[in-house]
Amino acid sequence: MNAISLQARNALMGASTRFSDDKISTLHQALKMETNPNARWVLETILENAKIARESQRPMCDDTGIPHVLLEVGGSRSVGADTLESIQQGIALGMRELPCRPMAVKGDDVQRLEQSAGLDDDPGALALAPVRIRRVDEDVLRLHVLMQGGGPEIRGKTYRVFHQHKLSVIVDEIVNWATEGAALLGCTPCTPAIGIGRTHFEAASLMLDAMTFARFDTQNPIEQEITERINQSNIGPLGLKGRTTALATFLRVGPQRASGVRIVCLRLCCCMEPRVAGVVLR
Repeated sequence: MNAISLQARNALMGASTRFSDDKISTLHQALKMETNPNARWVLETILENAKIARESQRPMCDDTGIPHVLLEVGGSRSVGADTLESIQQGIALGMRELPCRPMAVKGDDVQRLEQSAGLDDDPGALALAPVRIRRVDEDVLRLHVLMQGGGPEIRGKTYRVFHQHKLSVIVDEIVNWATEGAALLGCTPCTPAIGIGRTHFEAASLMLDAMTFARFDTQNPIEQEITERINQSNIGPLGLKGRTTALATFLRVGPQRASGVRIVCLRLCCCMEPRVAGVVLR
């Protein structure tokens, strides 16, 4: 195994077993503010689960997720087929060692759609999602690995919003989507990750950027408003009522089309997400 494969393997292990420091701090802050005993129990259990996962290097959730890779490339660095192959090998190794849940659906197009040929027993057989590459103004090649669970995909939404030249129209729509989804998600408190762009692809890419780079302890006024309004729903952790339905909101706004429509991608990250880790590739 080469150095890039080993770094990719370590990034996957980190994403699957560790919360970021700012997320842990935000959970502790939510616990201080929470008065509902059921909600407090859920928050305490989430923190205990995170501690056990970190110390034992075991997955934080039984839905270990689909691996997504984001690369930042700049300066003299480049990405070739060998680099992508090394990353893929490292990701597969990490999924076997963790181990991740075997989730690769076997067969041809129809068999995969109907899930009629069963699952591959090898956790490393799970295919990567398409790799996203961003150019940055640094002399760097940086790898980020995200593990995307199924619940947030069910409650996610990418759709158009007719903005009427008012930010409030877009925010109202996002809050409505997020509140409806949070009531059905189960694994709250959630963290809405949102991308707003010109196309569905661009909006989804911006949503992935939001999950990768945003922080729980750095929230702009739009993010704060969305979080506060979702928390007014009183859905609470695991739907057991309480103040903490959303921990934070991650928003990225890209270029916009000269028209009356905005394409909004919302992923309602569950209490275990975002599961993300990054490393500079040497």
